[in-house]
Amino acid sequence: MSVAQFDGLISAWHHKYTFNRPAPYEVDGSIDFAYEENDIPSYPSDAAVIARVSKTILTAMFPLEAEYFQDLEDEHLESLIQSGGHVASDLAAGLEIGDAVSATALARAATDGMKDAQTPKAVSDSIKQAALDRFGWAWENLEIPPRPVGSTPFFSKVAMWSLPNVELVRPAPPQLDSQELQEDIKLLKSYAGNMTEEHLRIANYWQDGLGTYTPPGHWNHIANQHMVEYRLNPLQTTRTMAYLNMAIMDAGINCWDAKYYYHFSRPIQLIEGFETIAGTPNFPSYTSGHSVFSAAAAEVLAYVFPDEAAKMRAWTEEAAISRVYGGIHWSFDATVGTEQGKAVAEFTLIRVMNDGADQ
Repeated sequence: MSVAQFDGLISAWHHKYTFNRPAPYEVDGSIDFAYEENDIPSYPSDAAVIARVSKTILTAMFPLEAEYFQDLEDEHLESLIQSGGHVASDLAAGLEIGDAVSATALARAATDGMKDAQTPKAVSDSIKQAALDRFGWAWENLEIPPRPVGSTPFFSKVAMWSLPNVELVRPAPPQLDSQELQEDIKLLKSYAGNMTEEHLRIANYWQDGLGTYTPPGHWNHIANQHMVEYRLNPLQTTRTMAYLNMAIMDAGINCWDAKYYYHFSRPIQLIEGFETIAGTPNFPSYTSGHSVFSAAAAEVLAYVFPDEAAKMRAWTEEAAISRVYGGIHWSFDATVGTEQGKAVAEFTLIRVMNDGADQ
C-alpha cells in the first residue's frame, strides 16, 4: 500500500504540472479554503489518489472490512469538496489514477509468491530434514500442544523490492560444538538467573507479538511520530513510508531465508531446564526477526531524519537485545540479525538516493 501511495502521487504530480489548474478558492474569492493555502494545482486531486489506493488495497487485504473502508473513502472525498480546494473533476481524475496504480500493485501482490509462503507439513518436514542433512541440527517445536507447521517457511521465496537474491546477505550461525555457542549458553543463563527490572522492561516493550502491530508496525508507528514532528509534506511522507516498508519486507524475506536454510535451534532446545520470560515463536531461531526488521527500518529512518540517526540505531540495539533478555534468541541471532538488516537497507537506500527526489 505504501509503495502504491507513493507511485500514485508521482503520477498525480506529473499531471498537476501538465495542466496547472488552480484550486477553486484561487479562482473564486468567495470560496474559503479550510486548510493552509498553497499554490499546488488542484487537478488531479492527490488526496483522492491516496483515498482510492488505500481503500482498494486495504479492502483486498481485509475483505471483511470493505464497508468500513468504503465509508472512509466516501468521507475523505466529501471533505475534499467541502474544503474549497477541489472540484468534482479533480477528484475523478485522482480516482482514475488511484484505480490504475492499485491494479498494478495488486497484480504484483498476486504473483509475488506470498500465497505459497505457508507449506503443508510434508514440505515443512522436508525443509527440516534438509537442514539436518546439511548441518546436523534442526529446530524442534517444543510447544504443548505443538502447532504442526512453522510460520511461512517459503517466505524466503517471495519477490523482493530491492535485492536480486537472498544469498547476498545470508549469514551463518556458529557450530553446535563452538566456543561461541558455549559462551552464549552462559550468557543466557546469566540473564535468566539475574533478571533486572530494566531488562524485563525492555523485553516487554519490544515484545510486539501476535495480536499487536508486530515489529514492522512498531517501526511504522515510530516513522509516523517523526513525520508529524518534522512536518513532512505528503510527498515526503509517502516516500518515507514506501521505502521504509520496502526495506522491512526485504528484511523479513532475508531473515526467513536464514531461519529455514539453517533451521537453527532456539535456546530452550539446547539449554536443559531453560525457561523464557517471553513466548517462544513457532519458527527457527537464527536470525532474529526483531533485529533484522528493526535494523532495516532504522537505517531508512536515519537517512530521512539524519538528526535522529543515533536514536534510531540505539532503538535497533534495544529491540535486538530484548529478544535475548526474553530468552527466546541467542545473542548472535540478535547481533548478526542487526547486521543482516543493515545490509538489506543498503540496497533500499541505493534506490532512495537515486530516485531523483533529493535533487
